[in-house]
Amino acid sequence: MKIPFAVLALSAILAAPAALAAPGDATAGAQKAVVCGACHGADGNSFNPEWPSLAGQHAGYIAAQLALFKQGVRDNPLMMPMALPLSDEDMADLGAYFAAQARQGLKADPSNYREGERLYRDGDRARDLPACLACHGPQGKGNAAAQYPAVQGQHATYAHAQLKAYASGARKPVANDIMQVVAARLSDEEMRAVASYMQGLR
Repeated sequence: MKIPFAVLALSAILAAPAALAAPGDATAGAQKAVVCGACHGADGNSFNPEWPSLAGQHAGYIAAQLALFKQGVRDNPLMMPMALPLSDEDMADLGAYFAAQARQGLKADPSNYREGERLYRDGDRARDLPACLACHGPQGKGNAAAQYPAVQGQHATYAHAQLKAYASGARKPVANDIMQVVAARLSDEEMRAVASYMQGLR
């Protein structure tokens, strides 16, 4: 069934998951984040493009994703055992710590980011494909209240892998299926281009 473009765009804005209520303690989170630094970097800037940078990410989003790993909703053999012993307070503290860190700027791949910019900013009405900025904002800062993550400066390798996971159904969306719908309508080349553009966003 073809879903109208306007419906997709509106659902992207309105159908957001509920945020975790309790705010975290960034100071406590700094101590708890020591083990996370092995993959995500001590300050949340990952040195491996296959692992996401967490610096500057919304605290509630980080806590929510940790909860999904703990519950087994997000299936990842590295993250699931790391999240399993965490309490809600631990997750909130980790979110607060990483949210307070500054994300390092990265550059987009000049060979493909232009197509990614077009799709990110304008979408594609012919395919009922809403613009990415409808949820993630023109600068990729996301929407903390709606728990749409910041994507600016994220590793293109990681972002591309997540788009593929949404498209295949390997990563299940929570509360609404907008990411699965959008990703499924992108070619692999377009996913790479969007990921490249997001990597270069400031």
